[in-house]
Amino acid sequence: MATTNTSFFDKEDMSKYCVTFPPRVNSVGIFINEKTDKFYVMDYALPRLELEILLIFVFGQAFHFILRRAETPIFVSHMIAGLIVGEVMSLMIPNNDGSNMMKSSEDNTIVMGSMAAFGYSFYMFLNGVKMNLSLIKKAGATSIIGGALTVLIPLLILVFFNTFNVLSFHSSQSFFVASTYCLTSFPVIADLLRHLKIINTELGRLALSTAIVGDLLSLFLFIVNALIKIGLAGHNPLEALASEIISVASFIVVVVLVFRPAVYWIVRNTPVGRPVKEIYVYFVILTLMATTFLTKEFGQFLLFGPFILGLVIPNGPPLGSALEEKLEPMISGMFLPLFVASTTTRIMPLRSGNLDTSNIGELLKKELVFLAVFASKFVVSAGYSLYSKMPKYDALALACIMSTKGIVELGWYGFLSDGKLMDLNLYMLLVFLIMGIAILVPILVRILYNPKRKYAGYQKRSIMNSILNSELSIVACIHVPNNVNAIVNLLDVASPSKDSPISINVLHLVKLSAQSSPVFITHQLDRQALSSNQNSYSGNVILSFKQFQQNHYDGVSLNVFTAISPDDMMDEDICTLALDKHASFIILPFHRRWYINGSIESDDHTIMALNWSVFERAPCSVGVLVDRGHIRRPTSTKSTENILMAFLGGVDDREALTFANRMAQDSRVKLTVLYIHTSTHNYVENLGSWERLLDFEVLKSVKDNVHVDYVEKEVNDGHVTTTLLREMVNDYQLVIVGRRFGVDCPQTSGLKEWSEFPELGILGDLLASRDLHSMSSILVVQQQITSENMR
Repeated sequence: MATTNTSFFDKEDMSKYCVTFPPRVNSVGIFINEKTDKFYVMDYALPRLELEILLIFVFGQAFHFILRRAETPIFVSHMIAGLIVGEVMSLMIPNNDGSNMMKSSEDNTIVMGSMAAFGYSFYMFLNGVKMNLSLIKKAGATSIIGGALTVLIPLLILVFFNTFNVLSFHSSQSFFVASTYCLTSFPVIADLLRHLKIINTELGRLALSTAIVGDLLSLFLFIVNALIKIGLAGHNPLEALASEIISVASFIVVVVLVFRPAVYWIVRNTPVGRPVKEIYVYFVILTLMATTFLTKEFGQFLLFGPFILGLVIPNGPPLGSALEEKLEPMISGMFLPLFVASTTTRIMPLRSGNLDTSNIGELLKKELVFLAVFASKFVVSAGYSLYSKMPKYDALALACIMSTKGIVELGWYGFLSDGKLMDLNLYMLLVFLIMGIAILVPILVRILYNPKRKYAGYQKRSIMNSILNSELSIVACIHVPNNVNAIVNLLDVASPSKDSPISINVLHLVKLSAQSSPVFITHQLDRQALSSNQNSYSGNVILSFKQFQQNHYDGVSLNVFTAISPDDMMDEDICTLALDKHASFIILPFHRRWYINGSIESDDHTIMALNWSVFERAPCSVGVLVDRGHIRRPTSTKSTENILMAFLGGVDDREALTFANRMAQDSRVKLTVLYIHTSTHNYVENLGSWERLLDFEVLKSVKDNVHVDYVEKEVNDGHVTTTLLREMVNDYQLVIVGRRFGVDCPQTSGLKEWSEFPELGILGDLLASRDLHSMSSILVVQQQITSENMR
């Protein structure tokens, strides 16, 4: 087949394009030389595409490895990679004369651009699925007014500049650029908050509710403008406008009245807790692809259809989470980086001579105008937040978040550039502005907002500092069903009564799936949540703890909450609840679970990382429960629960002993306190030590308690401690120890080097390890970290 090169000119912009027929896709081989046509491997589309993908990922990961230390989002690294790859590929594609000059490759642009547009449409669809529209109902006046103002005020300012000829756009171009630059993008803000790990903080929730209002308003304005633009472009403007309105309205009606009922039928017919059938997932994906095609065929913006389609799909399980599981790895891992890189590979102005240097003054004027729009967005957001009595630094951080730009705006500018609605100079300016804003905003937010500040109070919230016989406030965390029985049994042994009451705040932690917005549910106030599929397990949690409350009706008050958030940010929900409820003690499940015979059932390192984080930032004392299924409340006066408290000294051990003493108030609980000290220990010599004096006072109260067995053992090294505990622990259902993290003493010497669970401290790790062959459950206690007892 003969190969020909066809040249033609675009009469509108007088650009020359060279297209080869037939298209060269598969290379004949790197070692084969077709001398007649002087072909070379980079003349073929597939090898060129493969090389581009390889270089994008190599350069992207390399730059992210450097920039992530400055909290820079990964898409910035892919933008930089696109700039480099564009340069590299242009040098590797020779002209017909064999020189390594830049050449416009139409087939390469089509292939790369198609992949990028495909990935971007799926990205917008997933963001529509994740968007929780119920946030609008829950949004307060601050979010609604703030979200509207951050869109409308910058838009009015840009229109004002255009009216007085400050900008040299045509009117339709001006409004298009204004509506894209002034919009508030919910997916971009959600990605930023997730990147900074503040999405479930008070500021993060406010930013999300404000962003969703601004995003929907921006979408409405853009659709209206697109309809007017397309309508006025025809020979009969009114007829064309009416036709466009009918097509858009028809699409929305079909989605709402046909597709949405079908989706909800799928959800209703999926058993609770079971995955949705694969055929239903593929049905939704095929509908998405058909929607993308039809949207383009009807002349609408490519992403209008996928985003609207995603909005009508209920987020979370079973369908939303199934779609995320299928699409998220492919989109985020493959197509989205290619899309971001493709937005900058086309920027080659200085090398190709495409930069219009004769019009630099006009370009600088545009840059100043867009910076003014950015500043107005920032000032409006910060000003209204301050007017709403928000703290100064939080208001500035919120203004930075609401002013950020990202992947969504890159897509809008790319499609506007392809549609000839902006020239290369303006496109280049806007892309680099996005890059600068994306680099600067995370740094500013980190400086202005630190969610840990609210936990840094000096009020002591610990078991020791609780008033004797007053209500002890506890936050009990639940991950899986096994945690319910373990924590209920522990609280049962804690002997709640009318004279020694307990306030239990149960927090059911659920991983955020197929949702952009974290959810915090107070079940006493939101009873409808109990009937939903998402919270069916929370209903079982409530029933279990309600039964416990009824068994101790005069000694237990109960509140149950569900927190749906990313698993690496659950510590914020735990600590915030403890702070709000004035809790003195947080109970966390251990990350490893065992069967009743001692073999390992599961090992969740996500929970381990969560426990580490709570230990470091909790506003009160913390306990980790290592459950082996042997904690049982005595059912009669003749049966007893044997509990061992191993005491070495220090703040954590005193806190643990105080909690153990509370358990010993029940005559059916048999508490043994094992005091392990060195042979050189002497009370008289150490009375000058404040810590030793406090230890002595706590132990003295134990010695005087006839209901507590007190045992002292002299130990000089860790080996003897190990032997002693191995001989004793299996006689007890529960062993309580202090965490003593980072504290070295002769009694534990040599044990730190063999630590398997360092978050439990040396003694807790020893008791939880397989080497001890223990069947006892373990409670590791850490007293609240304050300025007085910093580790």
